[in-house]
Amino acid sequence: MNPMVTGFALLLLGAVCGGSFGLPSKYAPKEAPWEALWGPFFAFVTILLPVALGPVLVKDFYSIFSTAHADNARAIIMPLVFGFLWGLGSMALGLSFSFLGLSLAYALNYGAQIVFGALAPMAIHTPEKFGTKQGLVTLGGVAVCVLGVIVAGRAGILKEQSMKKDQSAADAASGKPNMMVGLIIGIASGVLCACYGVAASFAGDIYKTAQTPFGNAPWSAAVAQAALILWGGSVSSCLYCVYKLTKNKTWGYFGKPGLGLLLLLALVMAFLHNGAIVFFGLGYNNLDPKIGVSIGYAAFMSFAIIVGNIHGFRAGEWKGASRQSVSLIITGIIILVVGVCILGYGNTLG
Repeated sequence: MNPMVTGFALLLLGAVCGGSFGLPSKYAPKEAPWEALWGPFFAFVTILLPVALGPVLVKDFYSIFSTAHADNARAIIMPLVFGFLWGLGSMALGLSFSFLGLSLAYALNYGAQIVFGALAPMAIHTPEKFGTKQGLVTLGGVAVCVLGVIVAGRAGILKEQSMKKDQSAADAASGKPNMMVGLIIGIASGVLCACYGVAASFAGDIYKTAQTPFGNAPWSAAVAQAALILWGGSVSSCLYCVYKLTKNKTWGYFGKPGLGLLLLLALVMAFLHNGAIVFFGLGYNNLDPKIGVSIGYAAFMSFAIIVGNIHGFRAGEWKGASRQSVSLIITGIIILVVGVCILGYGNTLG
């Protein structure tokens, strides 16, 4: 199969996982505090799953990192640093779900990720690409994807306005942060989450070392590559949840009935989340070696916005929304598909 077709197919599979991982949170007990679900989730994602499954799925798992570090220390340090920033963004995304709902939170977060996650790796590693035909087509594809995100975000705002006429009064009475606070958190989470793409652009040596000399298959190499970045994210995401559990005095919730369901939901979310990361790694490594991360990141996030909005419809978030908002979200999805097609064309120019 054509590597580009394989790459985009894997990115789509990753987007299905990435656009779905927040869905189980909808079924958490309403009385459960945010940190009681997302604390275990981040622990599973960044520590337990990589440590438990890494040595099983990857041959000479830990030796890969020591070998890569000996050859190039930046291959270890930079993924950890940008992984730490990604962890901050993932934590903020978890908060934005409760403020904005799945559809709008995904649109804002992934929109910001498309811009920063696609352009930052190219600017850092191959700035000369910006002036080439391939670079310009890629920038055009990113711009179209951003337009799709803007349309989708506008649709989400109109949906909120049409479904809750007295939203401001209701938020003030309930103590819920207003829409502007949610929008700021959503965009900031996207910029920070996009640091995963930057981390991946520095982790190419891990992917190569895992295959040669250690003889791992590409998917196993992608697992090793992802584990390193996730460990960087464990520091920021897990410590924040510990802070929230301590500040809100909610540690006691883990001794209440229903804990098993909460942990199961967190584990399912973690598997979907890490599945998305592994498929992303496999996908972009099948694209142009120069700017595969940039093209892959924009395509992956566009696919994920589409999947996230489909889940938003299925979860009833658009029930009762105005006809204009529904038309806009459909238009936004179509624009995103066009943007992905342009990115695919840009990849063929490499």
